[in-house]
Order: sequence, then C-alpha cells, then structure tokens
Amino acid sequence: MLSIKETADYLQTLDHVLILTHIRPDGDTIGSASALCRALRNLGKEAFLLPNSGITATYAPYAAPYWAPEGYRPAHVVSTDIADLALLPENAEPYRDHIELAIDHHPSYSGFGKTACVVPEAAAAGEILYAIIREMTPVTKEIALPLYVAVSTDTGCFVYANTTAQTHWVAAALIETGIDYRTVNKVLFRTKSKTRLAMEARMVSQMELYDNDRIVVMQIPLSLRDEMHATEADIEELSSLAALVEGTDCGITIRELAPGENKISVRTGPRINATAACAVLGGGGHRAAAGATVRGTMEETKKAILKAVLASAED
Repeated sequence: MLSIKETADYLQTLDHVLILTHIRPDGDTIGSASALCRALRNLGKEAFLLPNSGITATYAPYAAPYWAPEGYRPAHVVSTDIADLALLPENAEPYRDHIELAIDHHPSYSGFGKTACVVPEAAAAGEILYAIIREMTPVTKEIALPLYVAVSTDTGCFVYANTTAQTHWVAAALIETGIDYRTVNKVLFRTKSKTRLAMEARMVSQMELYDNDRIVVMQIPLSLRDEMHATEADIEELSSLAALVEGTDCGITIRELAPGENKISVRTGPRINATAACAVLGGGGHRAAAGATVRGTMEETKKAILKAVLASAED
C-alpha cells in the first residue's frame, strides 16, 4: 500500500495513462478521474479516461474533455473510486488484470490493483486525489472543480456522517481557487426534475417499514421508471431518500436494473453496519453506506437484504 507521497511520486513516472471509473458513475469517480487526468496533462503526460456509457448528463461535462479516442492503447492503467473488479464497466474488462494503481477510499477495497493508495477514513476519493495532486502540481481551477464535485457529492453536500473536518478543509481549499461552487451546489443539490419529484412521491407512498419502524425499504421497479419515462439523471441519488424518514436509522433502496437483477443501496446509522450487511450479498462500501448487485426477484432481494441487515444490527 502506497502513501500519498509515494503515490504522487509513482504517478509522475507514468505516461500514456488510461483512467478507469466504475459502473453507473457518480460524482466521486468522475470528478476524481477527471482531476487526475488534468493534473497528469499539466505535467506534460498523455492521459485519458476510458469512455463510460453509464455516465449521465449531470456528470458528463466534467469528463467530456478527457475521454480516450477509439482504439487508444495505454501504457499504464489507473482506477479511481473502484472497490472491486465487479464494478468495472463492460468495456473496462480487458484491463481488469492490468490495473497498476488503484486509488480508493472504501474499506471493502478488494486488493485487485498491483499497488494501491487506499484511505478508508477519507470521505471521498476526491479527498485522496486532492492530497496526491498537491504533491504533483498546483491545484488549478480546472483540477479543483471536478474535485469539488467529487467531495461534495460523496458527502451529500457535506451532511453525511462521513464528513469530517478534513473534508471541510479540502472543500475550502478548492473553493479558494476561485471555482464556481455555487452553481455546482445549485445544480447537484437544489435542483430536481419534475419526473424526479414524482418518483420520490411514489416511492414514499409505497415505502415499507420494518424492525419497529427503524428500517425503511423503498423500491424502484423498472415499471416505475417506464411509467415516469425517467432517465438515469432522474434516478441518481434516489438511494438517499429512504434514510431521510424520521425515526429510522436504516434506509434500504432496491432498484431493478433488469428483470432478475437488482441494485441494493443501504444507508445506516451507528446501530447497523451497512458494509457487513451488503458483504453477505457480495457487495461492500462503508459502514454507513454500502451496496450490492444481486440476482433474483425484487421480493427475494428485499427478504435477503432485510435478513442481512437485521443480522448485523447491534440490538
């Protein structure tokens, strides 16, 4: 395992670099990868992001300048915010055995990289990338903006339990570069489409409560998405909705990705270890936020995750 300084030194020895992001990419993986790509280019290196077909309109502008051209053949491969090879997009499969450096903040990181820089106490991979990039090159506005996206999205605009004093310090340093953080906050955290609001209303009306109303389960079947004509951008971050219900300390969201395939997202308080629960189903993440993708019907998936969550509860 490399330290921040060792990682920065190692990256400066690389050229012709391809950076991987995870499936259904969020602000942290895209922001971290884009910032690293810009930093490497500022050092005179050739660097690109592997195109990710799952990216939504929300995050596409941050990655747009960095997509690799078709047929690009890298000399080195780096991953950002990827905890396990199961999270690689389909077009990244040819690189699964060639990832030289993994930069991640998940306690469940599975050790696939030939070397890695993993800081589980970091609220976001963006925090780690900020520390690494500072050792390599000045943090310009072009670097700071995607890093702010990374850190702010993985902390829910600095309200999730993973937020620390260090997180705020990093955010302050990024803001001081002169980035337009106000627009980022408005677009990412204070703007919702009509479709998104309608989906939230339906999910709330059909939510289920368990464990003396301490556990909330919300579901997003394909039929709801089709009925609402929802895009991926409409569905982003709906996994945080269940945890907002007053009086609960565990929010479970089950999203049907395809018939027989479901994505589970778990958000918890200190009573329940989300990572331990999701690990039972082959997933992982953080103690307070984790997920898994499982096969089966939505009802079977719900029973399985409820069993795992209750087994990990402290009372």
